[in-house]
Amino acid sequence: MGNLKKDEIILGIESSCDETAIAIIKNDELIANVISSQIEVHQKYGGVMPEIASRLHLENIAVVLDSALKKADIKMEDVSAIAFTRGPGLIGALHVGLQAAKTLSLIYNIPLIPVHHLAGHIYANEFVEKVEFPLLAVVVSGGNTELVYMKDHFDFDIIGETKDDAIGESFDKVARVLGLPYPGGVAIDKLSKEGKHTYKLPTPLHDDSLNVSYSGLKTAVINLIHKEEVNSNEIRVADMAKSFQDVAVNEIILRVKRASERYDFKEVVLAGGVSANSHLREEIVKLFENNDKVRVIIPPLWCTTDNAAMIAKVGTYLYKRKMFAPLSVGVDPSRKIEDYDKF
Repeated sequence: MGNLKKDEIILGIESSCDETAIAIIKNDELIANVISSQIEVHQKYGGVMPEIASRLHLENIAVVLDSALKKADIKMEDVSAIAFTRGPGLIGALHVGLQAAKTLSLIYNIPLIPVHHLAGHIYANEFVEKVEFPLLAVVVSGGNTELVYMKDHFDFDIIGETKDDAIGESFDKVARVLGLPYPGGVAIDKLSKEGKHTYKLPTPLHDDSLNVSYSGLKTAVINLIHKEEVNSNEIRVADMAKSFQDVAVNEIILRVKRASERYDFKEVVLAGGVSANSHLREEIVKLFENNDKVRVIIPPLWCTTDNAAMIAKVGTYLYKRKMFAPLSVGVDPSRKIEDYDKF
């Protein structure tokens, strides 16, 4: 009898913010995806508390690992490689995932694969279908807002980015001022469906670049709310949510339109937590609905939030490239996506 081919099993670990997640991909098939969310804890504070997030990761990581292995019906000895989020993210939270990965690597002699968090979000689209190049990735989340041009796998070129706040961060801050719960993006998206665009808000950046800015828009909303309160005027919360969301999303759509005029690409993929926003999804599809040369891929809602399936997905590609890191590898909370291969 000939030698049986060994299964390729990639275990992914994600702990960059407030989800403790572990996923397992066997021969390119997702067989386990376990997530322990901390949202209910952080809602009390109106946002993620880094120290609390780190402690909860420590409490949850072993339980999540055990659950994932049982769901996949495998043992650690079967794992080919461990992919983990190296950055960007909260430094304490990232360290929990890193130490778990290193410990397992040492005990079971399994190679380590560092993964860039945003690369994970981009490659999450492959749970819909294989991406084709060249493509434009629209990366929108609580901590990042970038347009990434890719001519091939792992050829990341940031052609536009935020000059200050990320779009998700601005959603959270505006929601807080409006008295809406965390996470703010979900609350504003839901409420805006009941409102009308009646408040006049400024467009933040007046140039022809592919960059965006949200600090001025966020400040304008806060100042307008304060002014209305001083004048004893009732804040029409649904209308404010709609007005803000329209302007915030339009900033992204405008830059994507410009990018399509300056770059050649076959696909546009949405990536990151804000890719769950229904208005953004509708507008990005509408932008290319009459363009038969560009395909738009929208990620499934389950993988718009942080998860380890996307980390394991990137890990499958890097495993084939033997992109293994030494045990001396550290986390990098402000890591740029172009540096994904530098240890």
